[in-house]
Amino acid sequence: MPNFKTLAIFLFMCLSCCRISLSTISPNSKGKQKEIKLLSGPQDKDVFELKLISEEPLATDIIVHNEAYYKDTKIRRFNGTALGYVTPWNSHGYDIAKIFAKKFDIISPVWLQIVKKKNNYTLAGTHDVDASWLSDVRRKGKVQMPQQRAVKIFPRVIFDYFTDSDIKLLLSDAQERSKLNNELIRGCQEYGFDGVVLEVWSQLAGRIDDNYLYALVLQMAKDLEKQRLQLILVIPPYRKEMPNLFGEKHMERLPGANSPLYWARRAIELIAPDGCHDVEEKRRKILMGLNMYGNDYTPDGGTPITYSKYLELIRHVKKHLTYDERDVENFFEVKTQTGRHIVFYPTLHSIHERIKLAQELGVGVSLWELGQGLNYFYDLF
Repeated sequence: MPNFKTLAIFLFMCLSCCRISLSTISPNSKGKQKEIKLLSGPQDKDVFELKLISEEPLATDIIVHNEAYYKDTKIRRFNGTALGYVTPWNSHGYDIAKIFAKKFDIISPVWLQIVKKKNNYTLAGTHDVDASWLSDVRRKGKVQMPQQRAVKIFPRVIFDYFTDSDIKLLLSDAQERSKLNNELIRGCQEYGFDGVVLEVWSQLAGRIDDNYLYALVLQMAKDLEKQRLQLILVIPPYRKEMPNLFGEKHMERLPGANSPLYWARRAIELIAPDGCHDVEEKRRKILMGLNMYGNDYTPDGGTPITYSKYLELIRHVKKHLTYDERDVENFFEVKTQTGRHIVFYPTLHSIHERIKLAQELGVGVSLWELGQGLNYFYDLF
């Protein structure tokens, strides 16, 4: 099938020397700080050789090794399509995309919005486009051997400042859709993008008839394909309370599907079930979302956390993290000066199991977002 029918689903230079620094972790029983060596940057051994992938990892191992990664960043273990998001509010993600460019097929900067202004469509957010960074990512993701795949840039695009009447006109008028698509194509050609990641299904699904959404997405995909550009469609995850936002019937009409492991499997099998027509082809067009962030639950509620807050809290853990066999995730509970925390966050084991699931089902992966996770996670990919 044509490449423009790729579908994404959400339910997201080798350096020259190793670096070691000294730090302290939680007080011992006598109240003294224990000094440990923290590894950082490229290393001679990866997480597999170091045997760091464990159902119940030691907090100390995470603290010591999380900033390190294997020195040969060209090595790729996951052969499916891999997409990584970067955002303007997380500069570390820009660095991660450059360091590990060869492990990804697509980097998706969260930059752009299509805005309706009177009778015209405008591509907003272009002030965030970083030409120098784009050049660096492409250079570091350049093909050096025949079996490698060069990294491509697909910025994420959302619809912004659309009124209900704007949406109605767009969905009912093919000429309006062509005007919007032409603005997208113009932006891609101006900035050298290879396609777009479109996040519109979750905005509109359930509010309008599916046939209008099909027309919007398929016309966009065809118009982009004529210019040798590709479309990835973000679709919402399976939810019990909203089971019909995207399912097998939608998969049949369109190209192309964070979280407990069983739920990730269910989400994929819902739209491309075993035994369905062209199941392998359909699943190759699916990118299974992997979260690089976690959640911190306190008596006041929960909030998402990234690596810096996670590392601050895990220093209070004395031994192993707890393993949830049902969800295939790790968590820990600690008390700090700010109160009680129950923290869920990806680990090498939880990510490795999800990568194995993606390989088993024949789907790709999308990471939300680069720079939120730990550096040594990328040894897995």
